[in-house]
Amino acid sequence: MARSIGSVMPSGGDLRRAAFDWARSDGVTWIYLLKVLLAAFATLWLAMRLELPQPSTAVITVFIVMQPQSGQVFAKSFYRILGSILGLSVMVTLIALFAQERVLFLLSMAIWIGLCTAGAARYRDFRSYACVLSGYTAALIGIPATLHPDAAFMQAVWRLLEVGLGIVVATVVSAAIFPQSAGAAMRNALYLRFGAFAGFVLDHLDGGDSRAFEAANVNFAAQAVGLDTLRSASTFEDPHMRLRNGRLLRLNNEFMVLGTRYHALHQLLERLRGQGAEQVLQAFEPCLDELRGVLEPWRGRAVTDEDARRLAEDLDSHRLRLMRTIRRCRADLVDRQPDEDALLDFNTAAELLYRFADDLYSYAQTHASLADHRHEREQWSGDFAARANALGAAVAGMRTGMMILLFGSFWISTAWPSGSTFALNAVAVSALASAAPNPAKLAMQMAIGTVISALLGFATTFFVFPHIDGFPLLCMVMAPVFAAGAFASTRPQWAGYGLGLLVFFSFGSVPANLTVYDPARMINEYIALVLSMALSAVAAAVILPPTSAWLWRRLERDLRMRVVQAIRDERADQAPAFESATRDLLNQAYGVAAGRPDVQRGLLRWTFVVLEVGHAILELRREQDALPDEPCYAESRPWRQSIRTLGRALIRLFMQPDESNRQRAVAAVEHAIDAIRHTDEQRAPDFESSPLRRLLSYLHFIRTTLLDPQSPLRDAEPSRGNAAHVA
Repeated sequence: MARSIGSVMPSGGDLRRAAFDWARSDGVTWIYLLKVLLAAFATLWLAMRLELPQPSTAVITVFIVMQPQSGQVFAKSFYRILGSILGLSVMVTLIALFAQERVLFLLSMAIWIGLCTAGAARYRDFRSYACVLSGYTAALIGIPATLHPDAAFMQAVWRLLEVGLGIVVATVVSAAIFPQSAGAAMRNALYLRFGAFAGFVLDHLDGGDSRAFEAANVNFAAQAVGLDTLRSASTFEDPHMRLRNGRLLRLNNEFMVLGTRYHALHQLLERLRGQGAEQVLQAFEPCLDELRGVLEPWRGRAVTDEDARRLAEDLDSHRLRLMRTIRRCRADLVDRQPDEDALLDFNTAAELLYRFADDLYSYAQTHASLADHRHEREQWSGDFAARANALGAAVAGMRTGMMILLFGSFWISTAWPSGSTFALNAVAVSALASAAPNPAKLAMQMAIGTVISALLGFATTFFVFPHIDGFPLLCMVMAPVFAAGAFASTRPQWAGYGLGLLVFFSFGSVPANLTVYDPARMINEYIALVLSMALSAVAAAVILPPTSAWLWRRLERDLRMRVVQAIRDERADQAPAFESATRDLLNQAYGVAAGRPDVQRGLLRWTFVVLEVGHAILELRREQDALPDEPCYAESRPWRQSIRTLGRALIRLFMQPDESNRQRAVAAVEHAIDAIRHTDEQRAPDFESSPLRRLLSYLHFIRTTLLDPQSPLRDAEPSRGNAAHVA
């Protein structure tokens, strides 16, 4: 009997493993909830002891800046202070200029807040948050100040003190109590990423499921954007991460280059399989076996800095073996007397594979260098170029400015006692939702959260608070509401509900230092809050919503213009900006096209074409910049003129994609290929040391991309805006 009970009961080791698993998953959420409650109540107690007029503002600040990782809290706190100071300064200036004239004041405030909202929608990092706060704080001070302009300066000072208190307490609690650092989260993500990528490469070398291939590419693009956000946050909390900032930027870029290179190789192999080019594929198979052999031990494995050093050593020797294998396989293929196109297919695939192996080696070296505080690979000038569509940002700013004018005019004309709350909250919701892929959905979620907070707030204020005494009981009453809102905010699909519940329960129900129990006023305030949110959601859904077709077309055009910029940009090395901006555009496109898989698939196809052609163009430019000073490579040679003609044809194609421009581009690339074929290099070197043969392989890759029957270039029709731009 004892034996059977012992076999059923878990062992001590099983319990410890289960506890560790819980601590790494659900335990993180519960610790975060505990920290949120502790920070909120500590802030509330201090605000009351210091007799700040509105403790609710300090508590709301805690809810807004608190994040699971301490680095994110530091970053948001820094930009919140920066944005608050800027917004307060501007608003005090506007009050001094236009306090006597409400219409001019309202107009100037609408312009400023519209510009701030546009900036929040334009930037996709913590600068967006600073812009949000610059506009929101301006409204927070400016709208009530229209009633009492003489008290505007003191209101600004009190507001800044309340915000500062919330920030200080939130940062201290986040950093001192069970800290979850952004640097640790980033290191963990870096350790896991290469193993996942190795599995992705091995799973799709022979083709694989195209849907899974596309989904993995989207996931890696989102990871690149997320890791850059973590990198920015980690520099606020960890001096060791600041010492490695250049290498982290470089590592993220090198990973994106790996994805682009592998995608190009995968697409070329898929085209060869579709064409039935068995002779080339059979000759190339031993080269792929070399890659499988070096990546298989790392499939799904966490790669630490020390592991990366060993990986770099393996890849260094792998490059030499791969070069010998490519030469042997090319010689075997030549013995079979293939036609010129087959040999060009092999050379192109071999060039892509060897460059992929070289990029793997560079990535492993950079990863291994993170073990050192200082390293020569830190000297890297690239950056993550993440920007939203300029027109989309301008529309968001215009929408918010129009709402300010409309709601402010309604308030002034009706003299509604809660009109200031009505106008102020519309600004806050519009600003907070401006950077979201679907502002209308977020605003509606916040409105529902506010309805719940109104019911709970009214009940607690008038039926619970009169029957309790002391700060501990006050905390016990509010803790369930705060915990529910904080828990909802940790779930992406419920984040709007949680934010609305936390912010507006605090706004209406956290006692002020001069508390006034007025049921009619509270009902009016919550009506104003809910109505402003509902109207904000309607405005976001009606006035050029970002989820409609106009923004999809703009994002598609932005993707195509990445190729145009790769050709026109005078900088010698623009690969970092090209890689990051293209993937960030893909990440944006997937967000705004949520619920429309057909649109997402179309944007993804454009992303693949842009990556393939753009990367080949960058390689062409790099090869030409490194040409030796010999007559056959001179600028006046016909093959160089033909490449410039190809650049103009590609610019026209990607600015105005249609069949006639595609045919012109195909003719231009074939002319460039023929021109290089008829150019004799003086040394007659082998493929590895021949610049012209490498140029030929990239031109051939561009040609196969343009001829791909699945390419969106075959069925694209230009919009009127594109045609007008070309004209």
